[in-house]
Amino acid sequence: MAASTTAPPSTETFWADAERHLVRYGGEFTREIIDRAAGSFLFTADGRKILDFTSGQMSAILGHSHPAIVATVQRQVATLDHLYSGMLSRPVVDLARRLADTLPAPLEKALLLTTGAESNEAAIRMAKLVTGRHEIVSFARSWHGMTQAAASATYSAGRKGYGPAAPGNFAIPVPNVYRPDFTAADGSLDWRRQLDFAFDLIDAQSTGSLAACLVEPILSSGGIIEPPAGYFAALRDKCRERGMLLILDEAQTGLCRTGTWYAFERDGVVPDILTLSKTLGAGLPLAAVVTSAEIEQEAYERGFLFFTTHVADPLVAAVGNTVLDVLTGDRLDERARSLGAFLRQGLSDIAGRHEVVGDIRGRGLLAGLELVVDRETKQSSDELGARVTRRCLQLGLHMNIVQLPGMGGVFRIAPPLTATEDELELGLTILDEAIGDACAVL
Repeated sequence: MAASTTAPPSTETFWADAERHLVRYGGEFTREIIDRAAGSFLFTADGRKILDFTSGQMSAILGHSHPAIVATVQRQVATLDHLYSGMLSRPVVDLARRLADTLPAPLEKALLLTTGAESNEAAIRMAKLVTGRHEIVSFARSWHGMTQAAASATYSAGRKGYGPAAPGNFAIPVPNVYRPDFTAADGSLDWRRQLDFAFDLIDAQSTGSLAACLVEPILSSGGIIEPPAGYFAALRDKCRERGMLLILDEAQTGLCRTGTWYAFERDGVVPDILTLSKTLGAGLPLAAVVTSAEIEQEAYERGFLFFTTHVADPLVAAVGNTVLDVLTGDRLDERARSLGAFLRQGLSDIAGRHEVVGDIRGRGLLAGLELVVDRETKQSSDELGARVTRRCLQLGLHMNIVQLPGMGGVFRIAPPLTATEDELELGLTILDEAIGDACAVL
């Protein structure tokens, strides 16, 4: 059949169709028609070039349309793309084995799924079955997904208006060094006292059925908040004392993003269950739950059930193997460390020029920049953050800002691990200009 010569609809028709036919699922759509993407850039239908400082949805760690990923998809979709859920293929077993090789013992058994929400759903389901309990503890600014159990463990957004969450979900305060709630004599965060207080409250509320603690090593949607060194070891001890499993959600931090293969490596704490997603598929829908042989055996004996349409699909598993090839071959953990240091220095330089930059934080190529109206009081301004975001896009930089009650606007900066120093420098230059322009009209 000959290729269609019909011209695409006009911009006005496109947006009219979008407004008429699309369900809005979280704020307003960015008013750009994205035509294609390559490397660190997006290209719009009207010819604009936009630097992508969010790696798509914090996922495209190898940039857009990486040649190795393109070749794998083309090859795999032509040979074996999808199977009945009970069937296995070589890409699936290879990926499970190779993931285990990147992880410390005893993490060696993997379940391959599609999204972060799905992997957290499966991890929670497994923890409940294995422990015979149902209560789940998470951070008060967490984001773990929009399906039932994952959404019930999510506190940063989306809780109001949907009826009761799953019973037995509890929130603990986030150890935010920049905005401490429990303080030592010198005004710094007293995270040990905060953690003790948190679990005193958990113990008071629990019915005696604590199953697991599900947390992110670095809270992303919560504002790029990294708990202090030592926190996760203490949290693990709290879990052990209560017979709880520790589940770490490394959707955004896993697979070299923070400068190490996994963010939990800094703390020397190995979770009972690890969930991976976004970065594992480098932009394609691939997720994993990884646990020990002991926990998997117990779950199996108790009848663990998690059939989904796309569990263990060979197409995305092949992509996952290619992601591991590129991460290893190009030593992208080292690259994330060096580029992360470059990015951090650039952000520090911006802070030196603009009083509205209150804090810079994060690790590797996952950075946060918090805007405030006043550095002394740390007073926030939603309008300032929104204005900087809009100006960045006008100047050719896509940024994502987290705006939560009690915080300033926090930019989540997560460029691809394949970005160049020149591309980072371009993004920093645009951000610098955008902050200056936004402040000029305060």
